Parts: sequence; structure tokens; C-alpha cells
Amino acid sequence: MSHRLLLDTHAFLWWIADDPRLSPVAREVIADGANEVYLSAVSVWEMVIKMGLGRLELPEDTESFLAQQLQQNAFRPLAMTLPHALGVRHLPPLHKDPFDRLLVAQARHEELALVSGNAAVRRYPVEVIW
Repeated sequence: MSHRLLLDTHAFLWWIADDPRLSPVAREVIADGANEVYLSAVSVWEMVIKMGLGRLELPEDTESFLAQQLQQNAFRPLAMTLPHALGVRHLPPLHKDPFDRLLVAQARHEELALVSGNAAVRRYPVEVIW
């Protein structure tokens, strides 16, 4: 059975780095070519902010690097829309991270399973794969 997946930021980063912290289940569903895998503009926003704070290193030409990763991995970009942003207001106040809350809202609105190892995210009414 195929899935439509939205990668949490850490899942994307761990996938491209072949990091062992990525769970075997997450690795399997991301690698399955039958699944549609999305990377959100929200994750790109989070990565750029963390780069600016010195908490994340990505290649200098981040735009080309991300475009290459999307193409190489057959990931689809997911834009952030007004319905996604508005969807945050319907989420219970379980977690304060604005990036995670917006990813949850996107996954709910787009009917995507969220690939995330974040325990706080699993408390939301959204399908989480890890």
C-alpha cells in the first residue's frame, strides 16, 4: 500500500545524511518508490533559520543543494498556504514549536502521514510514521 508522506525537518536531514538516528521504518517508507514524499517550505524555513543561528550547516549554495536533493530523491516540494497556516489554530496547545505545529497542520490538511521521531508531534491527531 502506498503512502503520501511529509518529512519532518530532522527526517529529511537524517535521510540525506544517511544518519542512523532515522528509524528503520522511516527509512523504509522514504525509500519505497511507490510512496509520494514531500518536503515542506516550512522545513526549508526552519533550516535557513537554524543556519543563521549557527545550529545547522548546509552547503553555501543552499538553493542548488536543496533542488538537487529534491530531484535526486524524487521528493516533491510542498508550499505553505493560508489554509495550512490557519490550520494551526485548530491544534491543541500540546507543543510550542511553530515549525512542528505548521507541519502537523499541513499533514492534516493535505492528508499526509508525517514522518517524524518527535514524541510531541505524535500527541497530535495526525498519522505519524516512525
